[in-house]
Amino acid sequence: MYMPASARYWTVDDLQGLPDNGNRYEVIDGELLVTPAPSLIHQRPVLVLCRALADYLDREPIGDLVISPADVVFSQRRSVQPDLFVMPLAAGRRPRLFSDVGRPLLAVEVLSPSTARADRVEKRALFRSEGVDEYWIVDLDARTIERSTPLDTRIEVFDDAIEWSPSGASTPLTIDLSNYFRRVLDD
Repeated sequence: MYMPASARYWTVDDLQGLPDNGNRYEVIDGELLVTPAPSLIHQRPVLVLCRALADYLDREPIGDLVISPADVVFSQRRSVQPDLFVMPLAAGRRPRLFSDVGRPLLAVEVLSPSTARADRVEKRALFRSEGVDEYWIVDLDARTIERSTPLDTRIEVFDDAIEWSPSGASTPLTIDLSNYFRRVLDD
């Protein structure tokens, strides 16, 4: 279950002292977000999407795919761990540190009951304000992917196919969502 931790103002440095107990610890504007380790039902959609993105990035070498746990640190008061994200290359190479590139090209969260509010409210606002090109939310119950961008306050909802056309790529990635959800939900 997603829990804001306390009324205390948290920073990224404060995360270093928290226990390594399987929980994910994130900070958004001084608020500590604590979520349990992902379930097996959650991880399958991450894996299938990861494979599609990895294959695409092999053909279109414009970024580096990262899966969590991995920190996206925008500032001392903003650090999150999206389920997966794509970092742009730094001088044609995979970045060694997040600070080498500053923001992901794409960040993706798979909804779970414990993270839905944080993913749809706090993280969506965070990724928009930090200029992340695209933020996707995979909703297994609705069998949709929601996309938001910093340039449009509307949320696009896809249930047939979603296309990602990152800067620098010669062709887009198109994901057939009927097939994707059939694979991840064993239909």
